[in-house]
Amino acid sequence: MISTKDFRTGLKIEIDSKPFEIVEFQHFKPGKGGAMIRTKLRQLKTGQMLDKTFRSGEKVKKPDMAVVEQQFIYKDGTDFVFMDLESYEQMNVPGEAVGETGGFIKEGDTVKVLLYNGELIGVDLPANVNLTVTQTDPGVQGDRVSNATKPATMETGLVVQVPLFINEGDVIKVDTRSSEYLGRE
Repeated sequence: MISTKDFRTGLKIEIDSKPFEIVEFQHFKPGKGGAMIRTKLRQLKTGQMLDKTFRSGEKVKKPDMAVVEQQFIYKDGTDFVFMDLESYEQMNVPGEAVGETGGFIKEGDTVKVLLYNGELIGVDLPANVNLTVTQTDPGVQGDRVSNATKPATMETGLVVQVPLFINEGDVIKVDTRSSEYLGRE
């Protein structure tokens, strides 16, 4: 059990048999009564946001979660196939469970996977990844408008807005939180 005095941003808790992550929390004391904690929670399975207030000293359950390193092997239709690096056991994960993060994972990449009761509910990516541009329109000589961008398709199928000077075959650095171009490698 976790007490409200231990609340911090990023802490994972369980409410009504559902895993949540604390996005924000604030201690406050109303004029009458004991102190309270206002929280903004994100459900880890659906991404749904929830505002909830707890009394000071209240206890909540700790979810049965584990973070394990797994290697992404290949994509099977819409499913992603991950392999546990210790037991070599493979796990087929539906594309909906991986979500938007699937566009940043290349075959052979090692990622941290968040498991809740043995079920994958999230993939923890580094802040940025290097991806190869597989398709983009060529830059035209003399087309040098500052801050002009064009769409580029990465090796994973992800589409990123890149500067006009980027060509097919270039390796670029992409921010995994915002899908923004950060630079060439």
